[in-house]
Amino acid sequence: MGIEEIYKIVVMIFTVSNLAAMGLEINKNEAIKAIKNPRFVILIIVWGWIVGPAIAWGITRIIPLSDAHAAGLLLISLAPTAPFFPLMVTKARGDMSSAGAFILVATIGTVVFLPLMVPFLIKGLVVSVWGLAKPLLLMVLLPLVVGFSIKVYKEPIALKIGPVIKKTGTLFLLITAVMTFWLYWEEMLSAIGSFAVGAQVLFFALITFLSYKIPFGLKKTQRSGMALGMCTRNIAAVFVAYFSITNPDPGVFVMIILVVPLALIVALIAAKIFARDVETDKTLKHV
Repeated sequence: MGIEEIYKIVVMIFTVSNLAAMGLEINKNEAIKAIKNPRFVILIIVWGWIVGPAIAWGITRIIPLSDAHAAGLLLISLAPTAPFFPLMVTKARGDMSSAGAFILVATIGTVVFLPLMVPFLIKGLVVSVWGLAKPLLLMVLLPLVVGFSIKVYKEPIALKIGPVIKKTGTLFLLITAVMTFWLYWEEMLSAIGSFAVGAQVLFFALITFLSYKIPFGLKKTQRSGMALGMCTRNIAAVFVAYFSITNPDPGVFVMIILVVPLALIVALIAAKIFARDVETDKTLKHV
């Protein structure tokens, strides 16, 4: 077995464990309550698969990215939310009742929309819609649903295995990062001198700012959750999509890896700003 085959297995374990951990942490009652709000669900779809990809497409037209880096940016624009999303909402003092619903809707949306939109949005990629949808169903949606089902029907088991699975996901994320640098260090170094980093930061900043500042009837604490969900990216789902593409350029993968530190940094900054807004509102109410 070659190093690249081992690498794919490591990525698969990282993907499945992280999505299962997300499912095990979802609060059923809170998720159902938020899902029953049609405005909330529609806004996730609009921000996630209309506005987000449109922003990414616009950035590729303004910033002179390589074809591979542009394809990578468009690909990650189709997969909102990350495993650390609930933590960011907590830091922002946002509405946690909608966080679980966001994870469910965003994950299902990614499985549905990503395979349909990739062939039209990213020119030059050789990909089958079903060939892309099948692994997303098996490695992204299925682990999430299984984890959520265990949480609903066997909560004591979920509480026991949840921390172990979460630690497994974190461990394999680190292994994936180390192996990625080992296999793709030349491409990653070349990305630092390109516009790749700036393009990603601009994308995260714009989608976060717009989804927070344009209310569409949502409360500020709900908007902060929406914005942080859009800022963060489901890198596990994007990994699956990448490995389903025929002969992908390594530059695409470099863009995927850059998501981890860049989205986290932007999300932390945004969460701090959102928390400050909440404190300001509370202060004004008591004046």
